Amino acid sequence: MAQFRRTLSPAYHDRQYPNGAGGVLSVSSPSHKFSSTNAKYTSPFPALATSAAALRKFLAGFFVRRYGRKGQWRKALYRCLLCFFVGFMLGMFPFGHHVVVDDVRPSDMSFEIKPPHANAQLLQENHVLKNRVGGKEGTEVVEAAVGGGSDSGRESGFIIDPVSLSVANHHSIAERFDFVPRKQLIVVTPTYNRALQAYFLNRLGQLLRLVPPPVLWVVVEMNAASMETAELLRKTGVMYRHLVCAKNSTDVKDRGVHQRNTALEHIERHKLDGIVYFADDDNVYSLELFDTLRDISRFGTWPVAMLAPSKNKAILEGPVCNASQVIGWHTNEKSKRLRRFHVDMSGFAFNSTILWDPKRWRRPTTNPIRQLDTVKEGFQETTFIEQLVEDENQMEGSPVGCSKVLNWHLHLDSHNVVYPKGWLLQKNLDAVVPVN
Repeated sequence: MAQFRRTLSPAYHDRQYPNGAGGVLSVSSPSHKFSSTNAKYTSPFPALATSAAALRKFLAGFFVRRYGRKGQWRKALYRCLLCFFVGFMLGMFPFGHHVVVDDVRPSDMSFEIKPPHANAQLLQENHVLKNRVGGKEGTEVVEAAVGGGSDSGRESGFIIDPVSLSVANHHSIAERFDFVPRKQLIVVTPTYNRALQAYFLNRLGQLLRLVPPPVLWVVVEMNAASMETAELLRKTGVMYRHLVCAKNSTDVKDRGVHQRNTALEHIERHKLDGIVYFADDDNVYSLELFDTLRDISRFGTWPVAMLAPSKNKAILEGPVCNASQVIGWHTNEKSKRLRRFHVDMSGFAFNSTILWDPKRWRRPTTNPIRQLDTVKEGFQETTFIEQLVEDENQMEGSPVGCSKVLNWHLHLDSHNVVYPKGWLLQKNLDAVVPVN
C-alpha cells in the first residue's frame, strides 16, 4: 500500500503569497515580534539580568530533564530539597524590620516590695530613706515609696526592719526546728478488770502522754475487750492498740504470761520496729526511764526497787554495772539464787527486731521467742531473757553505772474490793456525813 508523506517546507517570512481572494498573505515570525519587543525594553540592571539568566539556564539544565517513569521520584525529591533550601535561607536572613532594644532603660523595669500598712511608719515629706545597714555584712534595707505621686511632688515611704542574711540567723532557725529522729517505744501492758484498774491505767496513760513520741501503747485484756478500758484508752491521747488474749482463762496458770505473748505475736506478725518494754499497770515509773530506753541497742537492763509481798521491807533487784557493762546482780531472796538473770519483769527492755529478724542478730534458732507458762513462779523473766541474749556481754546497763532506781514494783492491789461496772457507783457509800 502506497504511503504518502507531506513534508512541511520551511516558510519564508519575507515572501508574500497570493490567496484566493487576490490578496497577499504575509507570514511574520513570532520571533521577530519578540525581538522587536526586546529591542524596545532595556533592563536598568544589565549585570543583575545577566546573572538571573545564567542561574535560570543552570537550574533549567539541572532540574528540567526528561526522566522515565522510574525517575519521577527523583524529580520530586529534588524539588522538595530546593524548596527546603530556599525556606531555610529565608529564615536565616529575615527581611523584616529589626527591633531596637537600646532605648530600654533600667528605670522602666522596677520592682517594689510594699509591706503591710500596719507595720509601717510614715516619714515626713521630701525625706529620703537612708540605708541603715551600719556596716554589717549580709544586711539589706528594702525601700518602698507610696502615696503622693510625681504630679504632686510629694513622696513618703515605710521603714522596714533590716533583713539579715548572715549565718547566725540560720542557726536560730535550726534551733527552732530541732527535730531528732527517735526510736519508737512499744509499751506492753497486760490488764484485767478490778477495782483499781481505772486508777492504774489513767496514771500510766498520763505518764505516757509526757513521753516524746513516737510511743505505741499495747494494752492486752483477757477473753474480751471491755468498753471501760476502750473508752479510757481513747481519752488518754496516746497512740495505742487494744488486743485480746483468746486463751481459755480456766487453763491459764499465769494470766500475764499469755497476755504478753499475745503482744509479742502481734509485734512479730506486723514487724513493728522499736524498743519493747513490759510495763505493768500497777507499777510506778519515772519519766527519765522512758528517755533512757531509746539509748538501748539490743538489750538493756536496770535495777528495780520492789516492795516485798509482806510489805515490811524493800528489795533491790537488778544488775550491778561498771559503766554500762553488767558485772553482777542484786538479789536478796535465797530461793531465787538459782536464776540465771536476776531481773524483774519491768527491769529490762529489748529491740523488737530480735523477734522477727533473727539473721540481723545471728540467733542460733528461728523459733518464736515467747514467755513460758510451765516454769515456776519467778522464773519467767530469766527463761525469757535467755532467748534474747547469751550472756551479760550482750547486755547494756542503764543508766550509766546502774546507780539510779527508775521504777518501783509495788503490790497494792486490794482483792476484796468489788469491781463496779463502768467504774460507776450506783448507790451512796456506806459512810454518809450529813451537811449541817
